[in-house]
Amino acid sequence: MFAFFSNRLGCLGSIVVSVIGTLILLVAYALATLGAIRFLFLGAKARVPMYEIIVPILALIVAPTRELAVQIHHDAEILGRHTGFKQAVVYGGVDYDKQRRQLEDGIDVLIGTPGRLIDYFKQHCFDMRHAQILVLDEADRMFDLGFIADIRYLLRRLPHPEKRQSMLFSATLSHRVLELAYEHMNNPELVRIEPDKMTVDLVRQIMYYPAMEEKLPLLIGLLRLYEARRTMIFVNTKRVAERLESTLKANGFHAQALSGDVPQNKRLKFLRDFHNGDLAVLIATDVASRGLHIPDVSHVFNFDLPQDAPDYVHRIGRTARAGTDGDAISFACEEFAVSLPEIESYLGHKIPSLPIPPELLATEVAAAPPGEYGYRPRPPRSGGHSGQGSGRRPPPGRRGAPPSKGARGRGR
Repeated sequence: MFAFFSNRLGCLGSIVVSVIGTLILLVAYALATLGAIRFLFLGAKARVPMYEIIVPILALIVAPTRELAVQIHHDAEILGRHTGFKQAVVYGGVDYDKQRRQLEDGIDVLIGTPGRLIDYFKQHCFDMRHAQILVLDEADRMFDLGFIADIRYLLRRLPHPEKRQSMLFSATLSHRVLELAYEHMNNPELVRIEPDKMTVDLVRQIMYYPAMEEKLPLLIGLLRLYEARRTMIFVNTKRVAERLESTLKANGFHAQALSGDVPQNKRLKFLRDFHNGDLAVLIATDVASRGLHIPDVSHVFNFDLPQDAPDYVHRIGRTARAGTDGDAISFACEEFAVSLPEIESYLGHKIPSLPIPPELLATEVAAAPPGEYGYRPRPPRSGGHSGQGSGRRPPPGRRGAPPSKGARGRGR
């Protein structure tokens, strides 16, 4: 995890970090700083003519996804319960007028996603000219999701970097993130938080090598074996997530997919039900593997191996949190096993593998109901080995030279 801090003086105070990758430090530090400067803001606000005041804000916190914005707001409400600050969160997919009325009533801390923030700003629902705090969370994800133009739009309408406290958090450090930090922050200081190991020892990692037609029977067999109660399944595409949801439901599992086509209120309900233990299986793409804190996840399945090594770490990091243990089970099939050498190189060790005994494969797999997209695995390649009952088979990426970047990205 990387964090940039800058303030009016261009220096960094002493900060003790005890939890990596959480937003608790972020919100607590922001609220503490706000408390120290509130009297300055009120004085500045008093000097602005009343006809120019549109609802000035004290702090702006920007998150790349709706779910992460909601989680930050939830943590901020807990930490700022006794500070007297009014907080609000805005994001797409929910009641537009209700959020707007909340802004018009006046707020101190505004949390939101870039698009909805810009929408309300252009309608003069709030004023950023006197903001004292800026927080950008998951800055690298902002680039991945194409939000960088929106971020620059917001940054250019905030006070000059010398007149505000700025914090930028990023899981990875790229040239683009560095450029953003040094362009819009005042002599930022870099705080680098690196664990001794890429993954914690409490995560038990297992790799299976199924053929394409074995993936679904193996998944169902393992879910039944472990009696899945709070399990996350990661896939690489929304289409596979939706098909997998229909098929798992047809086989008796309480499963839901976090898809962009699902209304936002339902997406939040799925997360809430999963958090409370009412939803047994949550299917998601990598959007859900970053930033979200969901306690007590017992099992994480990589139904599709990710094509970027850091995403593997983020995915399995959903389990074994806060001192608990957990299992991360991955399927290296013919289509995505090409990513395995890069993942193991990034981890610094090989992932333990297990053979697939015939009894582990579910023999009776119900199809999805008529009219719904069920999971249909791609037919096996000609001349390929089914792998049923076999031990570890070397993936395609292990034979010969490693694949080129172009070949690795064609499956996206």
